[in-house]
Amino acid sequence: MASKRFKKIFLIRFFTYFSIITGFIIMLAQFGPVLSVEINYRLDQITGKKHQLAQTVITSQGQIQSEDILEGGANPEPQALEGFGDVAASGEDLIKPVSTEFGLVIEKINANAKIVPQVDPGIEKDYVAALKEGIAQAKGSTEPGEDGNLFLFSHSTDAPWNITRYNAIFYLLRELESGDRVIVFYKNRRFDYIVFDKTITEASDISFYTNRYDKPVLTLQTCDPPGTVLKRLIVRAKLAGS
Repeated sequence: MASKRFKKIFLIRFFTYFSIITGFIIMLAQFGPVLSVEINYRLDQITGKKHQLAQTVITSQGQIQSEDILEGGANPEPQALEGFGDVAASGEDLIKPVSTEFGLVIEKINANAKIVPQVDPGIEKDYVAALKEGIAQAKGSTEPGEDGNLFLFSHSTDAPWNITRYNAIFYLLRELESGDRVIVFYKNRRFDYIVFDKTITEASDISFYTNRYDKPVLTLQTCDPPGTVLKRLIVRAKLAGS
């Protein structure tokens, strides 16, 4: 009797601990990307560590060119410069753009991602596939540097358990304030946008997507609060010098 009772207690405890550990692992897998982003950002604030765009980048053609590019996308003559180095002379971490063909860098929050062009936000399979690669440019929005609305998003998912994973790149958008810089690379040219507005809106509000402007405007959208689909966080920025 005692032996059977011991086995029963052992099995109950085993499956209880197994369930707890499995649940913890699943939670880490689910929230790991955004937890990592949040923790690293807070550590950077404590230590005073800053992230800065590297002064040289390798283009998609494998060429090394200077990134001292003029505001608004003007491109200087390529210069043959050696290497990157992982840390700047000032001690700041250098960001190497994931893509200069079409990519985004936000130094303040250490965001660095490929942009997938012309993704229909109304077709689930299209935006889910795009968000696995980076962030999405909404179909119908303008190209970098052009008058109008360049709309980028990273909040939509095919299932609730993927929200945090696909939202990790824009997870810290809430930290951006007026005057912060958002850098977009397009066809190996650089476009600097300066934040001028941050808004929380209803999930059903598509006006920020349909808006058209007579100046180059960049609109960034993600979910709010992070990890939910309750509302949308919208950050807008204008092309530097416009």
